[in-house]
Amino acid sequence: MTTPTVDVHAHLLVPEVEEAVADHPDLAAARALDARRNGPAALAVSGPMVRERIPRLTDVAVRLAAMDAQGVDVQLVSPSPSHYHYWADEATAEKVYRLAHEATAAHCAQAPDRLHGLGLVPLQHPEQTVLALEHALDQGLSGVEISSHTPGRELSDPAYEPLWKRAEETGAILFLHPFGCTLDERLDRWYLSNTVGQPTENAVALSHLIFSGVLDRHPDLKLIAAHGGGYLPTHIGRSDHAWSARSDAGADCAHLPSSYLKRLYFDSLVHDPHILRELIRVVGADRVLLGSDFPFDMGTEDPVGALRAARLSDPDFHAVRGGNAAALLRKD
Repeated sequence: MTTPTVDVHAHLLVPEVEEAVADHPDLAAARALDARRNGPAALAVSGPMVRERIPRLTDVAVRLAAMDAQGVDVQLVSPSPSHYHYWADEATAEKVYRLAHEATAAHCAQAPDRLHGLGLVPLQHPEQTVLALEHALDQGLSGVEISSHTPGRELSDPAYEPLWKRAEETGAILFLHPFGCTLDERLDRWYLSNTVGQPTENAVALSHLIFSGVLDRHPDLKLIAAHGGGYLPTHIGRSDHAWSARSDAGADCAHLPSSYLKRLYFDSLVHDPHILRELIRVVGADRVLLGSDFPFDMGTEDPVGALRAARLSDPDFHAVRGGNAAALLRKD
């Protein structure tokens, strides 16, 4: 039997979430921050871009037709990161994740052989994260999507230890997908907020997980980093050098930083076949999964073609195309 082609980076819009927060008094400030970070030119392009893609983001039949056109058999569907709403109070945060989980589960249930789903956890309220993870799993989802940080907390914060522990125990997938970059106005032109911001946030978040010892304490976490892990995998030599040369850099993790990359998973969405080959060289072909960022404009319309352009060996090509993800999604 041919291994299915599996795209682990595909998104869903959940109108119910936005309706739930529409009248919240803190929403305006959150939107103002987003506008300040992206700049007016980016917002002028992004609005029409998203509106044009709403059918693919909400309608299962349209999604499946697009998948067929791409040659994708299975998607791991995660809510749009715009639904994180890490500014929300506890009651609102619970409402957000419950609505997101129920809507994502219902969407995937319309094509259960082709769609798997991920939920959300409110990182701004660490005490809610395990409850949110459990709710996602109870809905039949495969795990949860998280950003690279939340205001005032990095992923290395000890408050997240219960989340890492429970995710490891349950085998839940954690999909690390940044939303927003704290470099703020320095990236507010030319869409630098995304083109530079996203890979920067990936690199910072993964470095926090590595250098803090989270991956020593939880070696069996199933964590997928979007955007090929950002800048970290191709510049991991600098991290290794710091770990070896400085007592402060190596104080909290037991091994060379590069060794931890072989414990993580990375999607293939790097937009350059040479970088994809380098990612595979550094982390191993068994740790890279096909990703498209469906259906947004910073993704790829032809994820299999982008993978083919890297000219991998047949075993590596088929592992990344779907074999690795199929094994990760398989429920024992």
